[in-house]
Amino acid sequence: MSGPSSTPSQSATGGYKRLLPADRKTRKSVLVADRCANAVITVGGLLVIFAVLGILLFLGKEAMPLFGSGEVQERENAVLAPMPGLLITGADEYQTVGMRINASGRVSTFHIDTGRSLDSGQLDFGDAVASAAGATVSRRDVAFGFADGSVRFAHVEFVTTVLPADGMPQGLSQLSESDFTDGKVVYRKIAGDQIRRIALQTTVKPPVQIANPGVAIKAIAFALGGTVERPTLSYVTFDANGVGRLSRADTRINLMTGQESVTVRSATLPGLPDGTRVAKVLLSTQADQVYVAIADGTVHRFDTRDFDKPMLAESAKLTPDGESLGIFAFLLGNQTLVVGGSDGSLNMFFRLQVENAPTSDGFQMVKARELEKQPAGIVAYDVSQRRKTLMTLDRDGNLWFRYATSEQTLLKLNVDRASVEAGAQVLMMPRDDGAMVLGPGGKVDRWRYNVPHPETTFKAIFGKLWYEGYSEPGYTWQSSSGTDVFEPKFSLVPLIFGTFKATLFSLIFAIPIALLAAIYTSEFVHRRVRGTVKPVMEMMESLPTVVLGFIAALILAPIVESWIASVLLGFIALPLGLMVAAYAWQMLPPELALRLNGFPKFSLMFVVLALFAWLSYALGPWFEQTLFYGDFKAWVNRDIGSGTPFMGLVLWPLAYLLCSMVFGRFLGTGYRMHLRSLGREQAGRIDALRWLAMALVSGLLSFGFALLLTGIGYDPRGGVIDTYVQRNALVVGMVMGFAVIPNIYTLAEDALNAVPSQLRAASLAAGATPWQTAIWVVLPTAMSGVFAAVMIGMGRAVGETMIVVMAAGNTPVLEWNVFNGLRTLSANIAVELPEAVVGGTLYRMLFLAALALFVMTFVINTVAEVIRQRFRKRAFQL
Repeated sequence: MSGPSSTPSQSATGGYKRLLPADRKTRKSVLVADRCANAVITVGGLLVIFAVLGILLFLGKEAMPLFGSGEVQERENAVLAPMPGLLITGADEYQTVGMRINASGRVSTFHIDTGRSLDSGQLDFGDAVASAAGATVSRRDVAFGFADGSVRFAHVEFVTTVLPADGMPQGLSQLSESDFTDGKVVYRKIAGDQIRRIALQTTVKPPVQIANPGVAIKAIAFALGGTVERPTLSYVTFDANGVGRLSRADTRINLMTGQESVTVRSATLPGLPDGTRVAKVLLSTQADQVYVAIADGTVHRFDTRDFDKPMLAESAKLTPDGESLGIFAFLLGNQTLVVGGSDGSLNMFFRLQVENAPTSDGFQMVKARELEKQPAGIVAYDVSQRRKTLMTLDRDGNLWFRYATSEQTLLKLNVDRASVEAGAQVLMMPRDDGAMVLGPGGKVDRWRYNVPHPETTFKAIFGKLWYEGYSEPGYTWQSSSGTDVFEPKFSLVPLIFGTFKATLFSLIFAIPIALLAAIYTSEFVHRRVRGTVKPVMEMMESLPTVVLGFIAALILAPIVESWIASVLLGFIALPLGLMVAAYAWQMLPPELALRLNGFPKFSLMFVVLALFAWLSYALGPWFEQTLFYGDFKAWVNRDIGSGTPFMGLVLWPLAYLLCSMVFGRFLGTGYRMHLRSLGREQAGRIDALRWLAMALVSGLLSFGFALLLTGIGYDPRGGVIDTYVQRNALVVGMVMGFAVIPNIYTLAEDALNAVPSQLRAASLAAGATPWQTAIWVVLPTAMSGVFAAVMIGMGRAVGETMIVVMAAGNTPVLEWNVFNGLRTLSANIAVELPEAVVGGTLYRMLFLAALALFVMTFVINTVAEVIRQRFRKRAFQL
């Protein structure tokens, strides 16, 4: 029989070689399929790389404007009619109509774009001339003080109405391409075929006599408060004699009839030193603090929380030595004091409660920020109606636009030095998109600019900032609040910290359980048990995290809070129970141990876990009474007890490890040789007694060291252990660990099973036990795969969203307290995104958070891959 043969034949050198049929060729379809597969895999890999780079570039593109500077879009000059005694300026929010008010009550309006004057009006001052004026940040409410000692309050408001296209009157004069006027009202064509009507309305209330008749009011400030049905008006005045008076008008409005009843109370402030010349006075929103600035830079603070008994609480010089006062103002919110000096300095002060403060009320004006110094003394300013921004003008014509919190100068503009007249005023537009400098002589300099994200700098996002209401600089995330004067805080540090914290606690739960389970099912159980356990573990991975988060928030968190002592005891009792069962197993007769091996042994393990879980539940109250003085929550708050019992418990495993190392170093070899000479049951009893003795000795060592730490003043509370809240990192760690375990277990178990059986056989043949073989041979060989499994589990934990959203409390705080909440980057994106306006600061900050998460994951995976390759090289050397 002839034909090709494929049997091996002996070569001339005595070796063997396989002979292939001479006419055997690989089919073309196989070659084509191989080339197609190679091309598809290559293209797919490149597409994945391009997709990742595309995502990275897109995230960077959306986040980059956060670090951009502002730009001036338009610069115009105009000359209006002179207005001596200029006191108040204003504009509507659309930068259409401007307004000026002087001391005689004359109201002049003008078209901002063209500088064309509109009809003037007059506030009803009679024949009086204002000697002082003060206004709210919005300039809608103004207070005037007069030479006769009286005060008048005026309401000045631009009223905007949107009309249909046919709502514009006929016979109007055209001001610009889209603006028309009848001399008083301006009509502007806007999108949607509509007309915006802008008109200025003014009202003046009757005069209120404050000072003695004929004694002029020299300084005035006021604050509006109360509710709709009970508004309050508080104001403080200083007259020509230096007498300060605080007044409060409480108004009650009958909502049925609209009738008002007003009650006015007044109190005289403590006197200032003789000869004191008041330059400026400020009143807090709650009218509980009065600040009086003197020309030399000294500020007197009056505590008026007790309205009937105001007291001088503090006097301090807030300008640099030798420099006089330039400007003195509040930022938006009336909490931050802005102090400008004649040398161009600009500092900001907070009223803070300071320990051992040299003041009568325990509070002190503390310098919180020092902004960039201007070239010349600051002579005029304005603050934003929306944000913590302000503009300052010095006598050389430098007009700087600043963001107070980050101490950043956003724009540096210039005015002709000759245009900086005495009495010139700076006006910031209501929407923070423009500014004007107006002088009594009529000269107007105007800018339109765009600074979309003044709140965000590298320091604001990744550094410490000192915010209002905080005792010191810190890292804070708070994007919104219920008040209009709220300042958004965009530090990503608490979110990055929360991400690492959640990941760490979840891995503390997941890694030991997953790896020990993988070792157990790979090395110790029958393949039929493994064939049942592994699919079950893999099915756990399919559980939706939103379901796990729901269970954690509504079921697990309340249970843990109610039985916290039992839960903590369970972390000790369950591993301890398995150890006790393991030593008891060693003492069983060999015949019985062999008969129970396999599934019965596996089932007994769960019986032991259930038994010790029940013991943890039953002994929980005793555990809480013994270690936590009967009340765990009061204990963590430091209301009762000391930290000695808890420290002793925490240090116990470390002490046991130390005892084991010492025992193994000095007695280990002889002890193991002695055990080998004994029978199984006797060796098991002796080993159990050895374990019990070491546990007792290590317990004595740990509690002795805990007493020593307590004696030197150390207390673990206030760090990792602190105030308990229901939704906390402990609950998140338990549930996220449950979600991560299947990932780590499946990959680690596959890596362990991939170790060649020859290595196991060689180890066992050399006399090693199965446990020694698993720990010292199999695990090191499979370390690259095991490490990869841990890193994949870590990546799952870093990106987890729903569990953290529902169970972590969403509190972006920087503390390791396992009983407090947290907020991660991914959870923050999910929570904040529905409230983010497209293109706004929050919107772009969420993209920056996503970019930070992307970079974190990329760096972690890169480092993990480098380490994994080292493990792999070591495994190949075995």
